[in-house]
Amino acid sequence: LASGIVDKIGDSGKAEFIVQNGERTAGDNTLVNHDAATRRVLYWLKVQGFLEHNGIEAIGHRVVHGGDHFVEPTVITDEVIEAIEALSNLAPLHNMPSLRAIRAARAVLGPRMPMVATFDTAFHSTMPERASGYAIPPELARKYKIRRYGFHGLAHRYMAERYAEITSKSRGQVRLITLQLGNGCSATAIEGGHSVDTSMGFTPLEGLIMGTRCGDIDPSLGGFLASREGIKIDEVENLFNKRSGLLGISGLSHDMRELLKAEGFGNAQAALAVEMFCYRVRKYIGSYLAALGGADAIIFGGGIGENSAEIRTRTCSGMEWCGLIIDAERNNAATGSEMRISSDEAKIHAYVIPVDEAVIIARDTASCLSGP
Repeated sequence: LASGIVDKIGDSGKAEFIVQNGERTAGDNTLVNHDAATRRVLYWLKVQGFLEHNGIEAIGHRVVHGGDHFVEPTVITDEVIEAIEALSNLAPLHNMPSLRAIRAARAVLGPRMPMVATFDTAFHSTMPERASGYAIPPELARKYKIRRYGFHGLAHRYMAERYAEITSKSRGQVRLITLQLGNGCSATAIEGGHSVDTSMGFTPLEGLIMGTRCGDIDPSLGGFLASREGIKIDEVENLFNKRSGLLGISGLSHDMRELLKAEGFGNAQAALAVEMFCYRVRKYIGSYLAALGGADAIIFGGGIGENSAEIRTRTCSGMEWCGLIIDAERNNAATGSEMRISSDEAKIHAYVIPVDEAVIIARDTASCLSGP
């Protein structure tokens, strides 16, 4: 097995690859576009001997936004590429890079190479209309395809599936609240293996406080700030997406690790950012407990969720009333590890499950191409 990442394509593009024995190979800074990045990956796989036997049998792609058109993993064809491009107006910052990666892979490997798209929004397509709809005139919602699509679907699905595996419980018989907490953050209520509500909405801006995104906010603030500050609506969107959240509150950083350090040195704004972050997550847990009628487990994933025992403790603080009791020793030992962190007497258990979206993409690619 091998894994790797290609980062900052077209900027200071670099690649890093890791083989099964843990050996790391650094890349270079000449990855000017997705074609160059794809060729670099294939060259490395060839040098390492991964292409000596069967070569590449298929490629799986993560695509952020599938709209209401793609609710299952889909074999990529010319028509599918056109449909993904047509959806780019719903997620211009996310779908276009995915399309560039798809086209680069086709250019390098040829159009006959089997490829599958797995969509981040697909997991949330099961939300009932009471959860996915907005309280606006339905003709506008239909005209512009306005609904709560939800995101981070691969991460939430992985946590739910992995929970079922490690507890030997049927996915159809459990109620879960999954928390993907990183630079982007979202919460999902899962019942019977299906998403029934999630915190992100029409865009990834809605919901929890994030690294640079504000999360839930009074919509009238957009017009208010545009008027008072004399700025355009796209500048307001930029403010809400890139200069708010943990960074905006603290005025210091979007990185939770830096904020916890600053809080320790007495930085009041850093402390407020951390407190607001945990409070917002706790509110969503409470609302989803009400929506689900209880829960079997609450699962922490993502960079913050997996690695910060402090944030897990503060998020769950005061929730003993519902049977959610964190075991401090287990919680401290769980950093970056898969384990239960709740006490034995807890009625609602808590887990840390490191997310592996690549596993979901690989499984979807294999199952999609193998047929029924």
